[in-house]
Amino acid sequence: MDERKQEGLHALGRKTVYPTDYDPTLLETFTNKHPGNDYWVQFNCPEFTSLCPITGQPDFAEIRISYIPATRMVESKSLKLYLFSFRNHGAFHEDCVNTIMKDLIKLMEPKYIEVTGYFTPRGGISIYPYANYGQPGTKYEQLANHRFMNHSLDK
Repeated sequence: MDERKQEGLHALGRKTVYPTDYDPTLLETFTNKHPGNDYWVQFNCPEFTSLCPITGQPDFAEIRISYIPATRMVESKSLKLYLFSFRNHGAFHEDCVNTIMKDLIKLMEPKYIEVTGYFTPRGGISIYPYANYGQPGTKYEQLANHRFMNHSLDK
């Protein structure tokens, strides 16, 4: 059987249709074949764009997502399409980062996740919002607290 069908993947291997607005339903997952192992998965999206909700001007950023998977993992093409769906979406930088993190938590319930946005300067100021999460009551919650308290936002 085609593994895409078995996993319920729709975007992978098909013609790409780019979304016109924010759409978390684009995200798809597949089964983590190593749920007993702790390991990092990192995605870098150096061409992230969204719109300022006040002026409508484009904002550009590199979005970095790092997570420790549990039983489900995000499929990379669906993540790309999801991140592209912000292109016409009006949201402040901090909202983009927190929305991405919360959508991924809801999607795959990772052991741990962190999302950083390295937004290019506008008006002479760069903004680098950072958000993280660890499963409550586990060592991953402790990891989240530690990484948050010791986080450096230097690019």
